[in-house]
Amino acid sequence: MKYFGDTIGGTMRFSSNAKPYVLLVIAGTVLLLGYVYFSFFSERLNRDIPIDEDQKSTRLLYKQPSVLVGRTDVVAVTPWLAPIVWEGTFDPVLVDNIYKPMNLTIATTVFAIGKYVRFLQDFLETAEEHFMVGFHVRYYVFTDRPHDVPSVNLSQGRHLSVIQVPGSNRWQEISARRMEIIQTTIERQIRREADYIFCLDVDSKFHARWGSESLGRLVAVIHPGYYEQTRDRFPYERRPASTAYIPMDEGDYYYGGAMIGGFVEDVYTLTKVCRTRFEEDAGNSIEAAWQEESHLNRYLLYNKPSKVLSPEYLWQDFKAKTKEVKVIRFSGVIKNYAEVRPNV
Repeated sequence: MKYFGDTIGGTMRFSSNAKPYVLLVIAGTVLLLGYVYFSFFSERLNRDIPIDEDQKSTRLLYKQPSVLVGRTDVVAVTPWLAPIVWEGTFDPVLVDNIYKPMNLTIATTVFAIGKYVRFLQDFLETAEEHFMVGFHVRYYVFTDRPHDVPSVNLSQGRHLSVIQVPGSNRWQEISARRMEIIQTTIERQIRREADYIFCLDVDSKFHARWGSESLGRLVAVIHPGYYEQTRDRFPYERRPASTAYIPMDEGDYYYGGAMIGGFVEDVYTLTKVCRTRFEEDAGNSIEAAWQEESHLNRYLLYNKPSKVLSPEYLWQDFKAKTKEVKVIRFSGVIKNYAEVRPNV
């Protein structure tokens, strides 16, 4: 520490030879503090989201957190240090107090193509009860049957836009085309109207809170059918000729395609890349095993999500609740695929 002067604890006297080192240390400190500030407030800085300065002086009473006591039956963090959100791993009052003063708007896309429009009313009504309550929400409903979109009473600050899109004779094509439609709609509209976006499946219902604990730069959900399986049993695309290819000895989790979320711009990048890869496969007469879900899993393997939602956020009604799942927040409803899909 001689470079910094004669003493550390008292007044420091610098020699002329020490000045370059002092300036270097000061510059480094400023850069470090800037990095910490940017990292901590990165979500608030997106689209110049305002911060309510008054919240700093507001008293908030909540149970003291512990580093020794908590969920021990599940893993709550990924190897790359992204949270895995389970019931019992967050305090909803505390999390809401962080995000609600930011005056956020959440975009929510849903596709109601063909007979799937019948699921839209339950989706919207249960979303109004449980999804992002207290936040501004903009629903974007893509449908080939705009006249069949039900009228649902929306809470203040929540809006619904109906966007007409073509139908299809193949459900696989509908699934694959979602990436393209979401990408173009973000370009034309959503990026000017929202901070975060969640792309959800219409044949689903909300059952319990889905709130600000789910917000992050890039958010994925673990598929309920495979969270107990090893990676070699995941239904990844295994053909090397496909741009969605994942080798047998690679993979983190199997993510469900029924939910994609995060910052609008991060989801835009994801949809753009997946669309490009899908079109490249199509040019080579290849269709990935599970269409957009296969390309999503490939993307997330090499672009790790910053937050992972547990299967609570994507359950299946035909599946019995397991001991790990304390709360079912969102689930796919039971249906006759042969009746609602244009092809099976």
